[in-house]
Amino acid sequence: MSDESEPRYYPVRLIWTGGKSGNLLVEGKATIRTGVPSGGPEEAMFHSPEDLFVASAAMCYMNGFVEFTRKMRVDFTSFECDAVGTLEKVGRSFEVTKIDMIAKVKISSEDINKRIDRALELAAKYCFIGNSMKCPITHETLVKVE
Repeated sequence: MSDESEPRYYPVRLIWTGGKSGNLLVEGKATIRTGVPSGGPEEAMFHSPEDLFVASAAMCYMNGFVEFTRKMRVDFTSFECDAVGTLEKVGRSFEVTKIDMIAKVKISSEDINKRIDRALELAAKYCFIGNSMKCPITHETLVKVE
């Protein structure tokens, strides 16, 4: 078992395929086609850096929620997260200035609602990807009993 204080590395390879498009490769995983939203139709249909930036924050939040519910031994029926990143001109460049997330969780019983809220709170607090970003991230949650 590895020491959690040791650094971990996540190598990726990006291979240019023309224009502002490329193939993003991670060993042993599916290729992600990349492009840009302002490119031509062939480039705009692929994942942009902006898409992947916002998606990484949403995925980390979801993974944290799943982990905290597991540790708390509380079950949920479904989880969805809508996330919107805002790209704005800041000085001479552009920055993602905020990410707004809305998590929708379905549960089977009202009596676990407080524990689900706590898991969502901890997931937001300890999301290491979100904590590594300089833009603020807001979290709205909607918990529905089925």
